[in-house]
Amino acid sequence: MRRIAPDSLRSPRLRRRWRGALSALAGGLCLVAAGCASVEAPPAPPDPAPIAAAPRTTGGRPVNPERQRLIDAFGGEYRVPATQTYLDAVLAKLTPSADNSRPYRVTVLNSPIVNAFALPSGDIFVTRGLLALADDTSEIAAVMAHEIAHVTARHAMQRAEFEKTTALFTRVNAQVLARSEDEQAAEARSKLSIARFSRQQELEADQIGIRDIVKAGYDPYAASRFLSALGEWSALRASISGAGTADRPDMMSTHPSTPERVAAAVAEARRFGPLGTGARDRDGYLEAIDGIAFGDDPLQGVVRGARFIHPKLGFAFEAPEGFTLENRSAALIGVGENGSEALRLDSIALPDSTPVKTAIASGWIDGVKTTDIESLQIGGLEAATATARGEQWSFRLGAIRLNGRVYRLIFAAHSLTPEVDARFRQSLESFHLINAEDSALAEPQSIRIVSAGASDTSDTMAARMSFLARPLDQFLILNGLERNTPLASGQRYKIVAR
Repeated sequence: MRRIAPDSLRSPRLRRRWRGALSALAGGLCLVAAGCASVEAPPAPPDPAPIAAAPRTTGGRPVNPERQRLIDAFGGEYRVPATQTYLDAVLAKLTPSADNSRPYRVTVLNSPIVNAFALPSGDIFVTRGLLALADDTSEIAAVMAHEIAHVTARHAMQRAEFEKTTALFTRVNAQVLARSEDEQAAEARSKLSIARFSRQQELEADQIGIRDIVKAGYDPYAASRFLSALGEWSALRASISGAGTADRPDMMSTHPSTPERVAAAVAEARRFGPLGTGARDRDGYLEAIDGIAFGDDPLQGVVRGARFIHPKLGFAFEAPEGFTLENRSAALIGVGENGSEALRLDSIALPDSTPVKTAIASGWIDGVKTTDIESLQIGGLEAATATARGEQWSFRLGAIRLNGRVYRLIFAAHSLTPEVDARFRQSLESFHLINAEDSALAEPQSIRIVSAGASDTSDTMAARMSFLARPLDQFLILNGLERNTPLASGQRYKIVAR
């Protein structure tokens, strides 16, 4: 499938709400991706999806397995020569200011989420979702400088050592000192300590990064502008997904709250001069990102409201009303409005000689007995359905054969009432071969740079993006604009086109 949702953009409340529902679908499942990829940053990279792009080689550099795992986890590399050349030039200006002892390189990832990270090897990664959100060269320079700072400050190694020390303390406390402590309480306290440690690293990387972009001639306020946009984008995505506002930071998060980082970044920037100090180069940046993909990659499957469409694999289906879908690398997942219902779609290879009914009876979920197995046809395809019940969760299972694989739709609810089960079955039976309407909905979207006319306003620009949810809000955030700000005739702005 593909990842459906963003790391720092994912709402903490949404994550907490999904945790219980989705954990019911996780245990014991064979996760074989059928060319599916995912939408936000998985904590641990999954098995590579078959449709992931091949790695880019640079100067005969040896293959770094960790680098490749990250590339695979984020949809493969996204290659646009003009964009890559521009980013390489920005990186070249930054690295003499930061650390010239290792060869740095920047890789764009084919993910719509807003994320960036670095490896100790000097590999800097930015997603195309982040490129779409950044508004000028100084902002993308601030992002890369921040990631370089993590490398130069050896934050990854420091965190690894801190985690080892924390784990050792927990063992000594429990075993040597014979102090009993609830395991969950100990784990929570340990995570909180690590989170605080990581937040301090983020603030330190911001500070170092701002110094480095100033040395390279860029606007020191770029970091605070980008962090502000990130906070607004996060809140908007959370609101669109039904998760509510994202104004309360998750205390387990590895990043400090955006307001905290913005305030610290502004304070650091003031040390180097007033607003207007340094270069921004908005026009050069907009030229470099004109035409980059926006949102889900149709080759990896797209979410359009409650509908999931996979043009490459040739199918589509519609989730129950009220569900929010997220396309991840191992599977498509979804959660109901109140978090008490969830779904998962993945696939496994199945020989033609094995009936689908036999496959669904094989026990997909550990410790849960499958009953009420029924063969049927769904959209002209061989299929089967069944139910399963555990201690806290009940499941409606569906299996559909298509092109040598069985697609497994698993719905979970605390209580599988007749009404809930009817909604699940209706969703299962919506699975069908892709049609013309699906293909039109799945058309790729891209960032386009357009010049404002004399009569253009934010509303008229947003009207060109009417196929998006809350297009005006998306237009404003993508362009760093306040509501009711007049547009400058002839000035260029980002819109999303298809």
